[in-house]
Amino acid sequence: MLPIAVDAMGGDKAPGEIVEGARQAAAAGIPIILVGQPEVLGTDHGLEVIPASEVIGMADDAAKGVRNKKDSSLVRAAEAVRDGKASAMVSAGNTGATMASALLRMGRIKGVNRPAIATPIPVPGGSPTVMLDAGANAECSPEWLVQFAQMGAVLAAQRFSIKAPKVGLLSIGEEDTKGNSLVKETHKLLRTATLPEGAAFIGNVEGRDIMSDGVDVVVTDGFTGNVALKTMEGTMRALVGAIIGLLGEAGQLDDVLPTLLPLYADVDPENTGGAVLLGRRGRVHHQPRVLVGGRHAECLPGGGRHGRERRRRQAPRRHHRLIRFVCGAELVVITTNSAPQTAALVFTSAQATLGISSAAVWRPARSGVASAR
Repeated sequence: MLPIAVDAMGGDKAPGEIVEGARQAAAAGIPIILVGQPEVLGTDHGLEVIPASEVIGMADDAAKGVRNKKDSSLVRAAEAVRDGKASAMVSAGNTGATMASALLRMGRIKGVNRPAIATPIPVPGGSPTVMLDAGANAECSPEWLVQFAQMGAVLAAQRFSIKAPKVGLLSIGEEDTKGNSLVKETHKLLRTATLPEGAAFIGNVEGRDIMSDGVDVVVTDGFTGNVALKTMEGTMRALVGAIIGLLGEAGQLDDVLPTLLPLYADVDPENTGGAVLLGRRGRVHHQPRVLVGGRHAECLPGGGRHGRERRRRQAPRRHHRLIRFVCGAELVVITTNSAPQTAALVFTSAQATLGISSAAVWRPARSGVASAR
């Protein structure tokens, strides 16, 4: 199996945290190549290094950084995948630059207008809700949102085994007349669009519906999706913190903590994973930072190693073919603020998902409207 190319210089805690996670992944049997400045990385890690003299910073302009810093660790890692030297790329750095490097070096799937970040939102006791776009495209056209719905339906069906996914359009009200011009026009198109996997458009949904079993795929533009995503994350953390604080003050924390921990594990963004970047040629994986510079990845949807193993047992060959289709560039982004053990789990899960050679089973039609094959 080809190794995973790791951008060792990208991220708030690079290179230390990233290299340690890569080292642990390598110890677990995952082939790893580091990409970065050899003099900074040293040799104690025992991993092969692809030299790269430049670094695209978190504050750098994404497109300019990729174009101007051609010897950056991020670009060199993307090129390693493009040139067949690596099966995937991992970066915890500039999210926009990560996507730009994939787009400029690998391109999009033919027929897909724009890639979209699809984030699995945890639903306690049920399958996650796939929300897209979660930040790749701040401004969208109605036609793009229709494609997001089609790609999201495939991901929900194949990745999470949801039969006949229910697709909803995020708006400020359930009525067809609610929403801005983008939502209203998209609503009209989705009413007549052909969705794969037996998916059905159920109309507008509101933010309160995202973490419910009433909808399986929520479609929105990247600006709205990213705001909704981070609002949910912040609310979840504030709520959990408040509950723990009150129980601690009442002296009851030790009694109820064993009951609360499983629920917290289900909804904690660190355990849920991130999102896939759909529509790029190859395979895309992007883990949230709590998130990195955006929200992204499909890495640990079941939470920790147990979740990874459960998903691997359940994943049929169709799922493997799907992942090859839906993932854009062959890259992975991991969290910058998680422990090295979490990073190692990310690599391990990514290897299981990305080590695939089957052909895609679903492609967009030339008109830009996707169809099942």
